[in-house]
Amino acid sequence: MAANSRGKIPILLLKTKSVPTDTYEELFLALDDHAYAPVFVPVLEHQFKQDALNEVQQNITNGGFVPKSQNGLATYGALIFTSQRAVEAFTAIVLSIRREGKHDIDDLLPGGLPLYVVGPATARGLRALNLRCPILGEQTGNGEALAAYILEHYNSIYPGAANPPILFLVGDKRRDIIPRTLQDHRLGSRTSKVDEVVIYETGEMQSFKAEFSSIWQDNLDQGCNRQWVVVFSPTGCRAMLESLRLLDANTGKAKPNARQGDIFIATIGPTTRDYLLHEFGFSPDVCAEKPSPEGIADGIRAFIERQR
Repeated sequence: MAANSRGKIPILLLKTKSVPTDTYEELFLALDDHAYAPVFVPVLEHQFKQDALNEVQQNITNGGFVPKSQNGLATYGALIFTSQRAVEAFTAIVLSIRREGKHDIDDLLPGGLPLYVVGPATARGLRALNLRCPILGEQTGNGEALAAYILEHYNSIYPGAANPPILFLVGDKRRDIIPRTLQDHRLGSRTSKVDEVVIYETGEMQSFKAEFSSIWQDNLDQGCNRQWVVVFSPTGCRAMLESLRLLDANTGKAKPNARQGDIFIATIGPTTRDYLLHEFGFSPDVCAEKPSPEGIADGIRAFIERQR
């Protein structure tokens, strides 16, 4: 821990720091009279798929998102983003088109093209591109809510008529709630075809366990008995529990009463909480009611209040 963080409570965020700013860092640096010292410990390693980037760029430069004179339909009528990595991939494509200088990006991605997002981070990344496209769905917070929002909004754009497919930029590990909801045959004419393009691949960083172990143990050695760990996905959960020596090597389940000092675990939502419970029999101390910095902060505050 940095010298200027001495006396503060370390909060280990198991994620890659967002750029140019990270809302978790901003909130926890200021929270409760600067009581916390946020530290990022990346769990996931992402690799963009160049062939997929090329495919999407070609779709854009070929006018695939521009309404055609025949029936007024484009090849694709909207884009969906549910991860920061997908936004970064799209950003690379847009910047590449701008660098080439052969096309006006506002002509290729017109003002009537909805960009559907699942939350503030994805929305913020897209706004940085300064496109004319409306960015919608920021308030939804999860895939299920976003799918319901898209279902209503997209059909309102094409009332009583066929609508063009939607392009969904995804990673190799994702839930299918959005395409399953929008393509449900029970919707009849209100269905929307969703084409998924796997634009990046994700795996656990090989260095994660060693780096995480070093950080929390160093904090403990320096007298930081109270630490928080914030978990954002099932990936890395086993390595985290093994590092904290909370797993029984024979059963693969959590040991009872085996905490390392006052190290508390918070999850970003019920998916990760349920994974810890079902896979390892481990119950985290906090599960955020909303998947946001504020949701995590509120959960931690409520937990602390209950301990008093």
